[in-house]
Amino acid sequence: MGVVILDGSTVRSFVADEAAFARGVDERFAALDLNGDGVLSRAELRRALETFRLFETHFGADVITPPAEVSALYDSIFEQFDTDHSGTIDRNEFREEMKRIMLAIADGLGSSPVQMVVEDQDSLLQKAVDLEAEKLAGPTGSG
Repeated sequence: MGVVILDGSTVRSFVADEAAFARGVDERFAALDLNGDGVLSRAELRRALETFRLFETHFGADVITPPAEVSALYDSIFEQFDTDHSGTIDRNEFREEMKRIMLAIADGLGSSPVQMVVEDQDSLLQKAVDLEAEKLAGPTGSG
């Protein structure tokens, strides 16, 4: 777990760096593709979404969300990623939707820096901050 400071430009720069963004998203895709078949099934995406613990608390109070509501939300998210309606999510579909999500996060952050706790050091937001830090540090080994 770490604390980072970022704003919308940090995230936009990461998405604009196609090589860095693709590498980060592809690493995440590979981690989610549990059976290694090159596509994400509903079950694989659901397992990943469950790790976000979206329904367990509401402002610190435990909540119980009806299973049908949870399933409907997961199905809706899956459909958002599965743009060709094949029943699976391929790497390109995953990249494109993650790009949309990251740009929406950038829009939400705006231009004012915010401090954020990042639990997963491999998260795309952490990768965005790391890329910005590398760019600010400049080339290494020169002197």
